[in-house]
Amino acid sequence: MIMKQLVLFILIICPSLVDAKIKLPNFFTDNMVLQRNKLIPIWGWADPKENIQVIFDKQNKVTQADSSGNWIVYLDSTATFGPFQLEIIGNNHITLSNILVGDVWICSGQSNMEWTVGQSDFAQREIQNANYDHIRHIKINHQINTIPQTNLNSGNWQVCNSYNVVSFTGVGYFFAKNLYEKLHVPIGLINVSWGGTNIETWISRKAFDTSPEYKNMMQKMPIIPFDSFANIHQIKWIPRIEALQGNDYKALNTNDFPLLYFDDFKWPFMILPNQWESQRIGDLDGVVWFRKSIDLTEKDIENEALLHLAMIDDEDITYINGIKIGSSSIWNEQRNYKIPKGILRVGKNVIAVKVTDNGGGGGIYGLSDSMRLVFGEKSISLAGNWKYQITSVNQSISENAFPSLCYNAMIAPLQKFECKGVIWYQGESNTSRAEQYKIAFPLLIDDWRKGWNINFPFYFVQLATFKTSGDSNIGCEWAELREAQTQTLKFPNTGMVVTTDVGLPLDIHPTNKQAVGMRLASLALKNDYHYDIIASGPKFKSLKIIDNTIEITFDDIGSGLMTTDKYGYIKGFEIAGADQKFYFAKAFIKNNKIFTYNENVSNPSYVNFGWMGDASDCNLYNKEGFPAIPFRSQNIHSVTNNVKYKFD
Repeated sequence: MIMKQLVLFILIICPSLVDAKIKLPNFFTDNMVLQRNKLIPIWGWADPKENIQVIFDKQNKVTQADSSGNWIVYLDSTATFGPFQLEIIGNNHITLSNILVGDVWICSGQSNMEWTVGQSDFAQREIQNANYDHIRHIKINHQINTIPQTNLNSGNWQVCNSYNVVSFTGVGYFFAKNLYEKLHVPIGLINVSWGGTNIETWISRKAFDTSPEYKNMMQKMPIIPFDSFANIHQIKWIPRIEALQGNDYKALNTNDFPLLYFDDFKWPFMILPNQWESQRIGDLDGVVWFRKSIDLTEKDIENEALLHLAMIDDEDITYINGIKIGSSSIWNEQRNYKIPKGILRVGKNVIAVKVTDNGGGGGIYGLSDSMRLVFGEKSISLAGNWKYQITSVNQSISENAFPSLCYNAMIAPLQKFECKGVIWYQGESNTSRAEQYKIAFPLLIDDWRKGWNINFPFYFVQLATFKTSGDSNIGCEWAELREAQTQTLKFPNTGMVVTTDVGLPLDIHPTNKQAVGMRLASLALKNDYHYDIIASGPKFKSLKIIDNTIEITFDDIGSGLMTTDKYGYIKGFEIAGADQKFYFAKAFIKNNKIFTYNENVSNPSYVNFGWMGDASDCNLYNKEGFPAIPFRSQNIHSVTNNVKYKFD
């Protein structure tokens, strides 16, 4: 008993003895992959001045922790694959097993990178055949911070087999599988992705501070610990909501909000469908109620009706005249609710929707024609002004609320770890700021290369086909974001995968991750592993006007242009004259050039290709099977020129 009390006393007065263990970063685990053909950094923390020994594959390195307890050693580069053990010896002894040396790729972006093998096409077949001991994967948990961190919360490298592969990034796995089958070199995937994130959360403050586009904005961002920042953020919402609504949102009684005769006269208006981040509310995570009144006739209410409310991010409970008619918690699901006979009435009716946003984008969003009330052949549009009321604000800060949050917590801790390169799939959350993406995206690439201190390859996926609003005549955010991605190819050591042919027009998460991974792997095989292959599709080079026809030449045509249409019809082209009114155009291939025309345009001046969200009709390829890159010949009808990133 006395001995136990003595030990407890020593631990209390000498807490350093409790912590006197060597620690490694949490993503150093069994089964990890280290980068070949480079010095291999191994680092961690220990007691100040503690002697450290590192043993790995016949190498024996020693160092001493500095006065703050930080230490690092560099193992000699090796081309040998393993598996090996890694031993770190100091006041304690750590052994990591089954470690390989190969090529490590960072897999980052938003949901289409995070989408798993288990969610991809032919999942069961892929899972059953996924026995690749030399492919390894680690998923970095979601976390944010206001200050760059030195460690991650947790992490665990997994060997690729039919049990583990289900949760691997689909794009990353099919990329790795294609590489491994050609190279027979171990491939490590660091999956550091987060669905719904914008690009600004992945860029460091240092990069923003040195950018003429962003440095003035960053002066509003204090450099303080996360907890303090969260408290300030929460307090800021109170006067903002009072200014918007003229009330104390915490004192609102929401029980009567769904009712027909509730007085919403003083409620402000919001235009729907449109996520509230892009409107006066800004980046709110919490609960907002919406109400809209409509007048109906006796004929309108004779039978059942159908209510279409576009998509709602994240959750909704929907009422008509105080009666609940439906709810959903799937953020990208179309809300289509049947209205039983007897709920609607002659005269005034009220639709009330309680929307809960748990993070990222929030509100009712989608196409304008997807918000309507339908009675058989008759349809009443519900797009436009809706009254709203904020009733709750989440205590937590979302990953998109402020710049650099994901970078600080998820990227900064990785940047001592050597890697081969990056594959990136993101942009859906930045379509409203597509023009500014032309600055933000190269800024991120340069930022990460400086952070890793290497000009590594950076390969990215252009936005897939998705049915969004906009076209060549009114402008299209989705097409402009694709253009921003294309222009980033001017940045050295980059490559882009086109996916207009593998998207799903009604699903923002296309499940054909196999084609995406294969095309990314083709870029790496050509540029980094020096395979003599074609790895990209036709890219607009120039045009020439010949009478009423536009002749278009392309780079990267491989062994020639082709179309998948058995009759040779080329789809996706539009042309316009001096009036800038675009018409869909006929097109054909001749001498590996495209010739396009329309009878309504006698003197054409402009040509667009694939200039819409749903570009699945586009069917121009090179003979190696890579699709042509969407383009416009002139910057006209843009809708994102003056939309800037901001935070509160």
